[in-house]
Amino acid sequence: MLTPFISSLLISILLVACNCANATPIQEPVDMELIQKQLEVTEHIANRANITNTPDTSERYRFDYPRLIHDIQRIRQGVQGYLSPSRAQPRDPREMVGDYRLDTPSAKPSP
Repeated sequence: MLTPFISSLLISILLVACNCANATPIQEPVDMELIQKQLEVTEHIANRANITNTPDTSERYRFDYPRLIHDIQRIRQGVQGYLSPSRAQPRDPREMVGDYRLDTPSAKPSP
């Protein structure tokens, strides 16, 4: 089960993400960096909870911390990819032939 701290942290991340939609272009990188920091904290808390919580065999359900950690890492990678996109590699141009003359067939048949 989610602890109240993790729940409130996830909600705050979602609220910041919603505010990013209305952010000015200048404010957006600042907000995205804040999201990155909050995701790092959330991942740290999830790692700690994964280590300290021992699964209770009598419970029917338990929280899947490894899946949460994996999803947080994917979100962080997506935000990081948005903040610093990879540059497109220059393509290799085709070799130039340099011969632009086309031979047109003659209108009169040759004898």
